[in-house]
Amino acid sequence: MISVVVPAKNEAGRAVTVLQNLGTLPIDHIIFISNGCKDATMHEVLQMRLPKLQIIYFHDCLGIDIPRAIGAKVALSLGSDVVAFVDGDMVGTFNENLMELVDGVLLRHLDMALTNCYPSPPRHIERYNPTFQWRMNLNKELGLEKKIGLATPAHGPHAVSRRLLETLPISELAIPPVSLALARKHKLKIDVATTIPHYRLGSSIKGQLHTNKIIDTIVGDCLEAMASFRDQPRTRQWQNKTYIGYHSDRRFDLLDHFFETK
Repeated sequence: MISVVVPAKNEAGRAVTVLQNLGTLPIDHIIFISNGCKDATMHEVLQMRLPKLQIIYFHDCLGIDIPRAIGAKVALSLGSDVVAFVDGDMVGTFNENLMELVDGVLLRHLDMALTNCYPSPPRHIERYNPTFQWRMNLNKELGLEKKIGLATPAHGPHAVSRRLLETLPISELAIPPVSLALARKHKLKIDVATTIPHYRLGSSIKGQLHTNKIIDTIVGDCLEAMASFRDQPRTRQWQNKTYIGYHSDRRFDLLDHFFETK
């Protein structure tokens, strides 16, 4: 059984395109997580009548990545063997790539099938983005840099196995680099299964403030991941800075409550 989790927050005009694309695939469930949507997203999604679609609605904002863990929990309870993740703003056409991720789990027996979003080195302006350095730092720490390069579950569609969901605490999927580190720690099978250049994802363009907060979020997540891999107390601090970003908005309390009721 194959499920795809689609988190979305205020993606009117975009989420329906993502769901329409997924609706053409040979998958069993599309689990849409409405992450505190306050625009027309829910109205548009409810009009779709997709038979594969399951909607999990949260009035409150869950924060970044929390919906992934919730969707994974739902998918596991449905008996899914493969769970893929696609953000609700990714309107690009990459259905074949999604099936390559699924096949990575089903045929190659990967536990975490990742997307290479940078088949060419990042452009000059992107190289100044510290997330690239920290993604590589983490992958080197895990002994995976030669195999997966810059790939990370924090960027681009990816898929995980039922075995991964039964091995790791599902709540750890709410910090994607930590899930990567713990998967490696448990000797689960990790590799790149497809390539989608970043520009083909079709992600929505947001402002510089958002970009800066995303950078701090991912750097902090990588720092936490490295600490968890080393069995050290988790920290988001490097030198004299603590990298918080959107991490403080992650509603682990709502995640815990959801798990308790399922």
